[in-house]
Amino acid sequence: MAKFVIAGRADCPYYAKAELLADYLQKNLPDFQTYKITQHPHVWEKWLKDLCEENKWSHQTSPIIWRELLDRGGKGLLLGGYNEFLEHAQLYYGVTSSMMTKLMKTIAQENLQTLIETELEKESLKDLIDPLQVWITSAAAPACYSLIPILASGEVFGVNTEISITLFDNKQTEKILQILATETQDLVSPFLRSISVCTRAEDAFRQAHVVVVLDDPTDQEVCSLEDSIRSRVPLCRLYGYLLEQNAHDSVRVVVGGKTFVNLKAAMLMRYAPKLAHNIVAVALGVEGQAKATLARKLKTASSSIKDVIIWGNISGNSYVDLRKAKVYRYESAIWGPPDFSRPILSLVFDSEWINREFVATLQDLVSTGKHFGGMLAAHSIATTLKYWYHGSPPGEIVSLGVLSEGQFGIPEGIVFSMPVKFENGTWVVLTDLQDIEISEQIMTRITSDLIQEKLVALGDLISFQPYQSEVERTISPATSDDQENQNVSDEHKANTQFDPIQEEGKDVVKPDDSEGKPVEQLTDQNRPTTKA
Repeated sequence: MAKFVIAGRADCPYYAKAELLADYLQKNLPDFQTYKITQHPHVWEKWLKDLCEENKWSHQTSPIIWRELLDRGGKGLLLGGYNEFLEHAQLYYGVTSSMMTKLMKTIAQENLQTLIETELEKESLKDLIDPLQVWITSAAAPACYSLIPILASGEVFGVNTEISITLFDNKQTEKILQILATETQDLVSPFLRSISVCTRAEDAFRQAHVVVVLDDPTDQEVCSLEDSIRSRVPLCRLYGYLLEQNAHDSVRVVVGGKTFVNLKAAMLMRYAPKLAHNIVAVALGVEGQAKATLARKLKTASSSIKDVIIWGNISGNSYVDLRKAKVYRYESAIWGPPDFSRPILSLVFDSEWINREFVATLQDLVSTGKHFGGMLAAHSIATTLKYWYHGSPPGEIVSLGVLSEGQFGIPEGIVFSMPVKFENGTWVVLTDLQDIEISEQIMTRITSDLIQEKLVALGDLISFQPYQSEVERTISPATSDDQENQNVSDEHKANTQFDPIQEEGKDVVKPDDSEGKPVEQLTDQNRPTTKA
């Protein structure tokens, strides 16, 4: 049996003439087989050079034709180009080709167009087949242990998307990462193609589609708040460079954790400016804590509470806005269909609880890191990614840390938690919301620390001066449960603040008897400003 391999440049007329002659021979001779290799003009010369070097042949034009020795094994026997193939066909089979030059050129152009279309089709199929590359930094952190099963469940990226996870951390954690990778393989998830470990910085984020940035421990001991702020910069600078160099052009970066979340996101944006719009800070953890605290007060499920907005510094000085907050499926004298809701402020009749106990509870959670462990951090990150890829629930407000462009009067250039919605694979700031204006005094308070953190990090400010509110109130001191937070100065912890923003100039002081009676007025002088 004779098997001939015909390889040529896609736009070569002689390659077109050779392959048509080979097709005729294969159709009419039972023991004649051909195999065609069509190469793009841009890669033809290199491909031909490599082929000849591998087989020790000498050939420089298109096409190149050789005979495979199927019955002997070993390398093929070089026949030559078109002329040699034509002579072989005439000598052995008595067949020749009379194709005109015009037709040869036409077929050559058709070959090139077919090759281009085939390559495009392969690329589109490759996007469907290749797994989504997910990188997790500081993968030895506890949150990663809880995050991996959620990512591998198919709930985040969809049941039609396979993922490959890479655990990235320093060399000292390699043993921990290997154990974590082995446990992940034991999950036998149908959505997880592979899991690997990376400890070399230069290899980080290669072809990454998603990057999750967890809390990174600092290498040096920090003794002051300023040192703690500056210690975040080198790693963010490195990550920013690697993201732009190695990651996919459309990579999505989510920054989580419980210390300097806004600052880390802002630094990543600074050092990876091309990807700035695709870098966000996760605020759903704080939002979840606020919803759970309200749910315990109302004796309902926290999932029934929607549209709580977190403004400001996710891991520090922020405001909880209850003006749009609603509760669904609440058992009371008024009942309605599943989409029926009632305003939170019309149901929490104890204004003292909102302004003091509710505030103090959230302050304590953020300032000490309590309850913001691996499970909550992982769920918040996974939910943010899920919304980013598939959209947030229609009509629902989501809190997200994004780069300010002056919306709502927020100073430009800082990462600020604000209300957004996810749709069509991106996020949109909800600037069209009504009645959520923030007073100048409140805005100054919740932006002061963020501006100073950025200035200190960049070396434009030597000393950090926490914003001093007119009325201060202390809360329980930080515990020793979180050593990393303990390294951050007590001054910064004491500045962590939470105040619920209620309806402008209003407060809830008495039941509305399910009749929607207006709430009493509360003057600005009586409105408490809480500082922990």
